Formats: sequence, structure tokens, C-alpha cells
Amino acid sequence: MKKHIALFIAAFALLMLSNKDADAQKIIRYEYVDGDSIPVYEFSEVTYSELDDAETKKKYLLLIYNIKIVFPYAKMAAFRLQLMEDNLRQLKGKERKEYLKASEKAFKEEFTGFLKNMPRSRGVLLTKLLYRETGKTAYEILDAFTNGFETFLWSTTAQVFGGDLKDTFDPMEDYQIEHIIKGLQLE
Repeated sequence: MKKHIALFIAAFALLMLSNKDADAQKIIRYEYVDGDSIPVYEFSEVTYSELDDAETKKKYLLLIYNIKIVFPYAKMAAFRLQLMEDNLRQLKGKERKEYLKASEKAFKEEFTGFLKNMPRSRGVLLTKLLYRETGKTAYEILDAFTNGFETFLWSTTAQVFGGDLKDTFDPMEDYQIEHIIKGLQLE
């Protein structure tokens, strides 16, 4: 029995030495067995999925490609939105309306070119990533800064093209997206 434990510990030590990602594990406690202390590690989650199917692999590679394109825009939009909300808290009345109009114009100039010819798959991905970055759906963001009718029009337009501005990001459901973002160290 002791021989098996010693082999396990030796194999585990080799695994630990060969692991290049120091943040992937951490010691959470020590267990004492026969007077020896054995560290108990906590490892980051590993998801295993085979990409044997050519179609599945193609979809996954396309998802990686789309995330590389869309994620910077989601981060930038979240940053600009936070900045805008901070500034709006300090403004009142006419200044607030002028600032909103100027911000809307700046948003349109900055993002219209990107959004104009965006494929549906990137649009769906963008709404999920916006929720991931802001904690608000694209519908809630639009509703906060436009009138209800304009928000309704944008929402209906998105639905016609197969999207939904009320999409949310669920790390359990969208685990591939989360895995790709962390794997590419985009955060």
C-alpha cells in the first residue's frame, strides 16, 4: 500500500513540475498520513471535448475567429458605456441631453462601420459578450438611452435577422466562449 502511495506522490510531483501554468493549481490544505504531510491541491476546471468531427472543428475554429474580432468591440463598448454612465450622473437637464446626443453620435461614428456588414453569428456573439462585460442585455442598454419605440424597432430588426437583443451570457451554457476568452488571455 505504501508503495502505491509513494508512486502516486512521485507521479503527482512530476506532473506538478511539468505544469507550466502556476495559477492552474493551489494548495488548499495538508492531509497527514502516517506522520507525513501530503498537500491537497485545487485545480482549475478542465473541459475535454474531442473535435474529431470536421464540422464541429470548423465551427469551433470559426467561433475562435469571431471572438477575436468581436471581443475587443464588446470591451470597448462596455468601457465607453461605463464612462458615459459616470458622466451622466454628474450632469443635469440640458447638459445631459446634449451629452447624450454627442455620445450617440460618437458611438455611431465608432461602431457603425463594424456593425453594418456584420454576419448574424457575430451579432449574436456581440450581444452575449456585451452582457458578459456589462451585466446588462443590449435591449436594456438601448432602453436606458433611447425611447421605448426606438428600442422596440431595434429589437424587432434583430429578431428578423435571427438575433435577440435580450440574449444573456451564461458561463455554463456558453462554456466554449468563456474557455476561448480565457485561453487566448483576452481579458
